[in-house]
Amino acid sequence: MKSFSSYKNPALAIDLVVFGYHDDRLSVLLLNRKDEPFKDQWTLPGAFLQMEESFQDACDRVLGTKLGMNKVYMEQLFTFDDPARDPRGRVISVTYYALINPKKFEVVAGKMANDVQWFDVRKLPALGFDHKTIFKTAHQRLKSKILYYPVGFELLDETFTMPELHHLYECILETKIDRRNFSRKLLASEYIVETGSRREGQQNRPADLYKFNKKLKQNNFQLNIN
Repeated sequence: MKSFSSYKNPALAIDLVVFGYHDDRLSVLLLNRKDEPFKDQWTLPGAFLQMEESFQDACDRVLGTKLGMNKVYMEQLFTFDDPARDPRGRVISVTYYALINPKKFEVVAGKMANDVQWFDVRKLPALGFDHKTIFKTAHQRLKSKILYYPVGFELLDETFTMPELHHLYECILETKIDRRNFSRKLLASEYIVETGSRREGQQNRPADLYKFNKKLKQNNFQLNIN
């Protein structure tokens, strides 16, 4: 049997797909690279895993040093292992997707980036590495999960109206959803609760305000959009 030291070790990277919802659209956060490969091109934020780090440590480092944020909702997405995915050599990427409300963060570019910007998910620039594939995988995961788990509330303000929540779902799923059926299903699911307050200053009558039910432990919610 070969000794452990005789095996070549691939590099391990952490890449993040950071989604945000603002101006009634779903966006993703991209970095413009300072260095080769893909110098001056847009990519997802990421970094190589250091020997002393856990995956979570590396994610926190990327969020803090490259984007200027912390304590965000995040889930592991997938592992991308195409041997040709990085022109520098054998690099395996463990990816995560994060959901944030851009109103709560002032995003800043770290020293390794020329710039950092939000891009509408429908109008992305060309991406370096295999990041277009990674983005598509994360986008599809978000579309699937929002149908049975309330991840979308991470993208909204603490309180929101039913029309605002309805528009968020339509935006993420990229389809029209019957408003009455949507409201009935969400209220029955107990994912949201009324605050007893209303949003004034609307063109129509004041809209009831809701918030996410943080005490909810388990639910069999399944949103049928047909």
